[in-house]
Amino acid sequence: MTRVERSPDLLFAPPALEFERRTDGSILMRSADPLGESARCVGEWLEHWGRTAPEKDFLLERGEDGRWQGVTYGEALARVRRIAAHLLRLDLSAERTVAILSENSVDAGLLALAAMHVGVPAAFVSPAYSLMTRDYTKLEAIIELLEPGLIYAADVRRFGPALTQVRRRWDVPIMTATGSDDPSGLHTLPFSTLLECADEAAVEQAYLGITPDTVAKLLLTSGSTGTPKAVINTHRMLCANQQAIAQVWPFTDRTPPVVVDWLPWSHTFGSNHNFNLILRTGGTLYIDAGRPAPGLIDGTLANLREIAPTVYFNVPRGYDMLVSALRADDHLRRTFFSRMQVIFYAAAALPQHLWAALGELAHATLGEPVALVSAWGSTETAPLATSCHFQAERSGVIGLPVPGCELKLVPSQSKLEVRVKGPHVTPGYWRRPDLTARHFDAEGYYCIGDAVRFVDVESPERGLEFDGRVAEDFKLDSGTWVNVGALRVAAVATLAPIAQDIVIAGADRSEVGFLIFPNTAACRELCDELPGDAAAAAVYSHPAVRRRVAEGLAALARHGGGTSTYATRALLLVEAPSIDAGEITDKGYINQRAVLARRAAQVEQLYSGEASDPLIVRLAAARPRVRP
Repeated sequence: MTRVERSPDLLFAPPALEFERRTDGSILMRSADPLGESARCVGEWLEHWGRTAPEKDFLLERGEDGRWQGVTYGEALARVRRIAAHLLRLDLSAERTVAILSENSVDAGLLALAAMHVGVPAAFVSPAYSLMTRDYTKLEAIIELLEPGLIYAADVRRFGPALTQVRRRWDVPIMTATGSDDPSGLHTLPFSTLLECADEAAVEQAYLGITPDTVAKLLLTSGSTGTPKAVINTHRMLCANQQAIAQVWPFTDRTPPVVVDWLPWSHTFGSNHNFNLILRTGGTLYIDAGRPAPGLIDGTLANLREIAPTVYFNVPRGYDMLVSALRADDHLRRTFFSRMQVIFYAAAALPQHLWAALGELAHATLGEPVALVSAWGSTETAPLATSCHFQAERSGVIGLPVPGCELKLVPSQSKLEVRVKGPHVTPGYWRRPDLTARHFDAEGYYCIGDAVRFVDVESPERGLEFDGRVAEDFKLDSGTWVNVGALRVAAVATLAPIAQDIVIAGADRSEVGFLIFPNTAACRELCDELPGDAAAAAVYSHPAVRRRVAEGLAALARHGGGTSTYATRALLLVEAPSIDAGEITDKGYINQRAVLARRAAQVEQLYSGEASDPLIVRLAAARPRVRP
């Protein structure tokens, strides 16, 4: 059996950093390894593998019979060129996009590749805007912004209400997996219609006309209020980003990745980073229909018991659920780690206890560690701006700028605001020149709104850590700044496993407070005597749960360095975060500002509520104030 390559020295390129301090206090950082030549467009990767490895599996998903089915690279290329011919016949163009409303699927992937192959922007829209909503206001606004010439959603039964609402205002072709004629008037064409057209000459002419500046995708970013913005993603951005990954992760060219992934293609992590990594390297992607949520995680676990990935991607919420399953299931654990080279987390900070648990499980299973790394970026950076292409000592290290990326660190209050420049950065927002102008500084750096700090100020080559959103930090009434990002990470770790996520409150007040979104399953485990169907409020107000929260508050207070580093009170939230209100994305990322705005009444309850309120827990005894 071939030994799996797991040594960080073999997997990753050595860190290479150029560092410059300016007289105004700002710092410039860039990779000393120049970016190599990138592909002209995303289609070059598919053309290459479709011709050189036509029989290799590319995209696979579970069929109705439960078996894996999909396309090889050769089949994918042939279908993409046929679909592309149909899109040209529909007169789609750079201004008439393709909007994909449903989840990841083989057909959705082929449709997006076909659009990009001939210069038509592919716009993935989170299914949440169609399925997890009481109205379709945001979906309608998104469609109005995108002005698609074709709309696709796989399942007409699930997406029918949303499609019906869209059809009332936009008379464009709508395609579903099988097509339908609904008595209410919704008519959809079957996806197979797209495969009926063949015009090699037209497709080839359009394909050769694509330049690096051609718009490849429009990806929507979640806003705390209003309609999400559509971020322009050019072929240059996507190809430069994958070239950077190739240089810092050289093992992916030696061992084309096998990936089992649920991360949605409506987000840059799952789409630009993971899907494009597979396509660039000639790897294989098993589309995971599971999710890190109760009832849905079982699908993910079933896939991971059968398919051994070589690289695994997830968000902290996913690892929280996965770690419990790995501990309980020997077969799952052995399969999961058997070919694993790199475990990757992003989208939010991974609590240290999960970092430690993954390391312990890997070592117990294999007798050796598995690289556990992260990165940082955004939809506007396609997404990779920094990469921890070395084994960090702890969670939270986001690494160093990747080739082609330059960072400018600007002093802001007590933090370093990070700005980004490079070929991977968006030229702006779709049809929003006003918004574009506000997000770039005078030197052309994209102002992302995040802050970073050095792992070791004296040794910058050891990398950066994410230091929260600049706009999320606030002052107590004493004038003391609260570092929301750092406190949230510490709080989630200290209140593990009962805190799924925590929002930090206390602006202009004398003390910090926590709004806790509980991990319901973990809370139930503390309440043995309660029936399994006990209401959430009864579980969260149970003495055992309250006691665990009190212990966490006390632990933070003991180890904190001042009033800004611990909370004196916490409120357990019964209502889950709302995607309609922008409180959470379908990746599970909590929007701090949106939660505080929507739950202003509960913040007041937290600070003025009665001591007898069963969902409020207070620090047992006042801690002497320590000047920060």
